[in-house]
Amino acid sequence: MIDERTVSNRYRMQAILHSGVRLTLLRERGSFRLQMVEAFAMRLIRAGLLMTVAAAALSPSSGRATEGGASLFVPGFHGPMAGFVPPPGFYFETDLYSYSGRQSARTQTQLGGAVVANVKVEARAAFLTPTWVTPLQIFGGNLGFAVSLPFGVPRVSAGALIAAPRFGRTFGIGLRDADFLFGDPIVSSFVGWHHGNFHWQVAASVNIPSGTYQDGELSNLSFNRWIGDFTFAATWFDPVLGLDVSGAVGLEINGQNPDTDYKSGNAIHGDLAITKTLTKEWSVGFLASHYQQISGDGGAGASLGPYKGRTTALGGHISYSFELAGTPITARLKVLREVDVKNRPEGTIGLFSIAFPIGHKPAPTPTAEARVVKH
Repeated sequence: MIDERTVSNRYRMQAILHSGVRLTLLRERGSFRLQMVEAFAMRLIRAGLLMTVAAAALSPSSGRATEGGASLFVPGFHGPMAGFVPPPGFYFETDLYSYSGRQSARTQTQLGGAVVANVKVEARAAFLTPTWVTPLQIFGGNLGFAVSLPFGVPRVSAGALIAAPRFGRTFGIGLRDADFLFGDPIVSSFVGWHHGNFHWQVAASVNIPSGTYQDGELSNLSFNRWIGDFTFAATWFDPVLGLDVSGAVGLEINGQNPDTDYKSGNAIHGDLAITKTLTKEWSVGFLASHYQQISGDGGAGASLGPYKGRTTALGGHISYSFELAGTPITARLKVLREVDVKNRPEGTIGLFSIAFPIGHKPAPTPTAEARVVKH
C-alpha cells in the first residue's frame, strides 16, 4: 500500500506546467522580447491531479494520519508554475512516484483494519494523467479537466500485529505485503486566470473508489473512500529575471471506508516553490510542503481514536526542457525529505515527471517588450 498522502489531489497542474514551459530570449531591434514558447505548462492541473492520484496510490495502507496515515495530498506535487493554466488543448503527463519511509516501533497505526506497529513502506507507482484545457471560459478564466490513473507496487511490512479483531487475530510478528495494484481514478476540474506576471487558479478533484481495495491487506493503492480536494494556487513569474514564485493551499475532505468502518478526518495542506531559470533548457528550485489534519478520525473501525497526523517536507527540484520530433517536452525530478512528522511514516519522497502537449504545439505567449524609462 502506498502512502495515501503520497498521492494528493492537488493536481495543480504543476506537473504539466513545468512540463513544457520554456522561455526564449530574442534580441530584436535593440530590445529584448520574451516569449513563452512552450506554455503548455499544464503542470498546475496535473500536479493537483497527481496529488490526488498519488494519495490514492499511497492509500490507506501506509500508516499516517487518516486511515493508515494515507492522504490524497502528496507533498511537493504543487511545484513551479502551480497557478498557471496553459492555452486550450490536450496534454499528457507521466509521473513516477517513489516513497521510502518508516514509522517508529513505539507508534501504532491502522492498516487494512488491523492495528500494527514498526511499519516500513517502500512504494513505487506510476500516474498517467491526460488533461484537457477547453476553449470555454468562466468569468474570463480558462476551464479544464484532468483524470489521473495510478498503478504500481506498494511494499509494506509491520514488525508487530497488535490486534485484528475483524479477522479473529490478536497478535503476530513479521507481517509483509506487496502486490501489483491499481488505485482509484482521480477526476479534476480547474479554472485559471492570467494578469501580467501573475497567474492563479482554483481547482477541485475527487477520488472515486474503484473497487480494487483489498480488505485485510497491508498493501493497497486504493483509498476505498470518496475524497474531495479543493485548492487555490498562484504564481508570480518574471521572464526577465527568470524567477518563479508559486504557492498552493487546499482543503482535503475525507469520506468513510465502508469495508473497515473507518472515517478519516479532514485536513489542510500547502506547497511553496521558488524556481530560478538558468537557461532556456534548465531550471532549479526549492520546495516546501505541509499537511495537517484538522479533525480527528472516527467510526466504529477507528480503534486508535482521533489519530490526527501531520507532516512537513523540504527539498528541491531540477528540470530539463527539450524538443522531440517538434514536440516540446519537459522532464522534472523532485526530491523531498520529511522533517516533522506525527502519526505517519517519516521518509523520502521522489517524483520524476515527463509532460508534453498532444497533437499540437502551444502557441507562444508574448510578453510586453522591455522599455527603458528615463527620469
